[in-house]
Amino acid sequence: MKTNKVKPMRQGDVLILPVKSIPKSLVKTEKVTLALGEATGHHHTIFAGAVGFAENASALSDYFEVTTETADLTHQEHTAITIPKGKYRKVIQSEYIEQDNRKVVD
Repeated sequence: MKTNKVKPMRQGDVLILPVKSIPKSLVKTEKVTLALGEATGHHHTIFAGAVGFAENASALSDYFEVTTETADLTHQEHTAITIPKGKYRKVIQSEYIEQDNRKVVD
């Protein structure tokens, strides 16, 4: 029997990892925005077909669930990626510079 296992996905500095569950301590976010560009104001956002979760409702989503068959993660400077139905966690890429880790600025 063949199974379609969802693999990690990346859009710019945002890594999307499939997860089995979303922590119960998190609340739904107002919108599903995964990252904001500090320098440009651009954003990684899913506008329809998903629900975000974070520590508070106005925060950027740390986890999200695609509730429709697929949802598109959009960004002004990257090609949209289509994410299949399921639960996910976002990880922001960091870089190692002079013995220090810091978030990559998009």
